Amino acid sequence: MNRLDVSYQSGDDHCAAWLYLPDSDHPAPVVVMAHGLGAVRSMRLDAFAERYCDAGYACLVFDYRHFGDSSGEPRQLLSVTKQLEDWAAAVKFAANDQRVDGSRIIIWGSSFSGGHVLKTAANVSGVAGVMSQCPFTNGIASSMALHPLSLMKVSLAATADLLSMPFRNAPVMVDLAGSPGDAALMTAHDVMEGYNGIKPEGSDIPGYVAARFGFEITRYFPGRSASQVTAPTLLIACLRDTVAPVKPTLKYAKSLKNGSLVELDTGHFDIYRGEWFEKVVSIQIDWLGKNFPL
Repeated sequence: MNRLDVSYQSGDDHCAAWLYLPDSDHPAPVVVMAHGLGAVRSMRLDAFAERYCDAGYACLVFDYRHFGDSSGEPRQLLSVTKQLEDWAAAVKFAANDQRVDGSRIIIWGSSFSGGHVLKTAANVSGVAGVMSQCPFTNGIASSMALHPLSLMKVSLAATADLLSMPFRNAPVMVDLAGSPGDAALMTAHDVMEGYNGIKPEGSDIPGYVAARFGFEITRYFPGRSASQVTAPTLLIACLRDTVAPVKPTLKYAKSLKNGSLVELDTGHFDIYRGEWFEKVVSIQIDWLGKNFPL
């Protein structure tokens, strides 16, 4: 296995990425990966990519613009439109890179990006397969999962951010993870332990985003794109998900034309580590082998 630092253009900026290449005599199918809400690739995506690469698949793992090692100002700006552009640019990069098999591109998303990959597969040509785990599929459902006091505080911060945009260089920020009642985008009882558990030990990864996103999230329904996805799709739903409610996800999964649904009796953050991580990776590698044999 070889991991290379690469980058690709998206808009006026660039996305930093890792390109994992397996020990192979031929270009391998490539899994294109990015993280969920405000997260970056070093938050356990390397663990997934290493396992896929060990199984013989290439991986392109990128940070969105405004986050991590990618460029883009202001920092920590979470824009659905820009992130979908980053996904389209990543697919284009993979399709043109001679080190991988650009005819077999599988896009992989988790949580917020689990919704992005459904949207991308429905609208971007060149996607051969989709893997989506614990996906965000319905903005209203996820907003209603917030503690009522948290929802009010996030709305106030989002209003302040929008009103102050003409007068400030830096956005008003809101935390990604918090306890019930905090001004944060995720406030369920298991969020703090789960979110902190996927951060590398000793890291200083920012745990906040521009508050204006608090309004944008309510208008995003990527699960509706499931009916337009024709590529083979593996959707892993966590039945005890407190962040991305599973009920709308199960409904959208029924509309997949070529979908495989796996339901796991576990929570949103459990599948990144330990026993549930091992189970999920095994399911995904088995699915890759059946649909994209080496």
